[in-house]
Amino acid sequence: MASIAQERTRRPVPAAADRLREKVFAAEPDTRLGSLKGLAEELGVGIVTLQQAARVLEHEGLLDVRRGPGGGYYGKRPDEAALQRAITAYIRMHPAAYADALDIMTLLFIELVAGAATNVDEALHAELAALRGGIEAVRELPDSGPFEQKFQALLFRMVDRPLFAMLTQMAFQLYSNWPLLPLYEGAEGLAEWRFGRYRVFDAILARDPALARFEAERNRAVLLGNFRRSVASAV
Repeated sequence: MASIAQERTRRPVPAAADRLREKVFAAEPDTRLGSLKGLAEELGVGIVTLQQAARVLEHEGLLDVRRGPGGGYYGKRPDEAALQRAITAYIRMHPAAYADALDIMTLLFIELVAGAATNVDEALHAELAALRGGIEAVRELPDSGPFEQKFQALLFRMVDRPLFAMLTQMAFQLYSNWPLLPLYEGAEGLAEWRFGRYRVFDAILARDPALARFEAERNRAVLLGNFRRSVASAV
């Protein structure tokens, strides 16, 4: 295995970016990290190498370059939209990861559903019960999309897991744009979707985390089975 020094010699820009990234996260946001020349000397790299590494961090939303008096390199934190764009860009570069999007979405859904069943906020449970009443109002499968978005938004409010929310939203949006056959089809598919949603909603409203997890896992198995059949029919 190559030593750290050898690795940095072979790949100076990524190595410099890693060290610069460490400095960013070690400091509070909007902290001045130094000047171009000063940082290059501190990291032991050339000016050009540091500039290239800085561009990597700028693209990641971690660095702000300011000109004029008091200028230099300032650390920052990427916002949620920037993180979603970065993850989505990665998946678009790796088409096979579309299947991973469904995997991520359904696994996180299990945790969200189980967590929602432990929520004790009566107002949120009342909202969930009201939303459950809209399941039967979904007459066509395409209309289930807006319903699912409302359901997920409510789950995010019932379970305070910001990273789960961001990853689930990213996976849902990505998968929604994937030109593949629907996971549910026809009248049978609509009935299957309704059946699964009623059971998940009722488990959460019963405030039974174990049952909620079981129903979410059952739902995941159905989705993945439909997904495999959809892929097979598209070949």
